[in-house]
Amino acid sequence: MKKTSLVVIPLVSILLLTGLLFAIPLRAQQTSPPRRENQDPSAEPVTMPLWQGKAPGALGDADSDRPTLTLYAPWTGYPPNPGHPLAPAVIVFPGGSYGFLASNHEGRQMANFLNAMGLTAFVLKYRLGPRYQHPVELSDAQRAIRTVRSRAKEFGVLPDKIGVLGFSAGGHLASTTETHFDSGNQQASDPIERVSCRPDFAILAYPVISLIAEYTHPLSRHNLLGDNPSPALVKELSGELNVTPQTPPTFLFSSSTDTVVPPENSVAFYLALHKAGVPAELHIFENALHGVGLDLADPSVGEWGTLLIHWLRERKVLPN
Repeated sequence: MKKTSLVVIPLVSILLLTGLLFAIPLRAQQTSPPRRENQDPSAEPVTMPLWQGKAPGALGDADSDRPTLTLYAPWTGYPPNPGHPLAPAVIVFPGGSYGFLASNHEGRQMANFLNAMGLTAFVLKYRLGPRYQHPVELSDAQRAIRTVRSRAKEFGVLPDKIGVLGFSAGGHLASTTETHFDSGNQQASDPIERVSCRPDFAILAYPVISLIAEYTHPLSRHNLLGDNPSPALVKELSGELNVTPQTPPTFLFSSSTDTVVPPENSVAFYLALHKAGVPAELHIFENALHGVGLDLADPSVGEWGTLLIHWLRERKVLPN
């Protein structure tokens, strides 16, 4: 018995040691990043900062202080595959009352839908109130447009077909970019700042437009402007009062039953565009809650994406 126990103990020790040795590489494999061989690398979104280092006006170095742009590539890929034509691009501004970002149903899902049309999509994570207020949000949006335009070749996009798409408060931000833009500063040391921040077209989904009318969205206004903004600033950021013939073509939709951001916002902006001679298309659906996103499950308002495709073809953004 003693001899047996002397033999068994080393064997057990050897078995335990062997198991440990085999377990170490196995555990290492489990914690290593999964390999994606034989898969299209463009399926993964690519997130990039809008500025290297701290963003202008940053109040800290937390994630919420760092605006980013996330690229979602169409099937032509990123980096773009040689031989494929350049694609139009759309920069998406999620809504959330300027205090939150609905980055899933008003961001990622919309980007994937745009990809299916053959468009390159970008989703902007802009800084939010009440920590950040105007002009920070507009600065982030303008920087996003300049970034895509200045790096158009790298992204495989057409520099003269870069649009914006905004939902709710993001729609207010998008409408502000199409009424407040410049051609760039040719003397800037940063090459991104030398190009125009004017979008070539705009898509506004149940947007906040007016900050001065009785049908404004009070929370968006408060988060963007604070408690006591000057009357001049409120007027400057009410989109219906700032349309000019240089405002880009615009597609809008809302619904008669939206009590959060009433359809009067979209109607007022459409009328201003029409008066200025700017090509515009407006759809007011009979029934839809606020913040529906694509809502492809709804047989009525879910058609807005199809109407958008037709409009983009009519505007020659997409081929017929």
